[in-house]
Amino acid sequence: MAAQPRQLVFELPHRSALGAEDFLVSPANTAAVGIIDSWPDWPHGGALVVGPVGCGKSHLANVWCFKSDAANTSASKLDDGSIERLQASGAMVVEDLDRGIKDERVLFHLLNLGRQEKSCILLTSRVAPGALQVSLPDLRSRLRALPVSFIEPPDENLLQALLVKLFEDRQIKVEPSIIGYLSHRMERSMEGANAVVEAIDRLALETHRRVTRPLAHSVLTRLGMSKD
Repeated sequence: MAAQPRQLVFELPHRSALGAEDFLVSPANTAAVGIIDSWPDWPHGGALVVGPVGCGKSHLANVWCFKSDAANTSASKLDDGSIERLQASGAMVVEDLDRGIKDERVLFHLLNLGRQEKSCILLTSRVAPGALQVSLPDLRSRLRALPVSFIEPPDENLLQALLVKLFEDRQIKVEPSIIGYLSHRMERSMEGANAVVEAIDRLALETHRRVTRPLAHSVLTRLGMSKD
């Protein structure tokens, strides 16, 4: 009888998101987690979390929404109703500043409410404030004055832990050696980890094969991530 795959254990704390998901904490995202932990003691009434796509910005925003009972919107949907929602809830997440701000005047008003009325605004973006396309000078200045925390690409330990979690979510047992093989060759991002696990799951189901090194290599090659 073949031996059962061994389980990898990582000394990484887990954070609940909306009571359902786990958020893995590592040096790559400690600063951003610290911003969430420091609420409601935000001196400027707001904070900005910056990181690449799929790095966990929205996950952290969900954690904060759960803690603060905040309203949630995207920068591309900001309108006068957003001001009313902040005034009603006292907290708001505004995501994806880099994808365009529908009404800069509204965002400036929201940030002013955060400073003047003890409301709180959590913003997310893929780029730092100085790289945002903002026309309103006062808004540009206000964004640059906010505390900014960056989420870096996942380190080796976080990437391996993420792969294990994603496979477990799909009820797939994978040998530690395969996890190491993947993490040393794949794109170092959370978006890449999701793509790899999804592709491996699909190929394993299609071919009725276990997750082996040749199968993993085949997936990495198809995704253009193999370093072999």
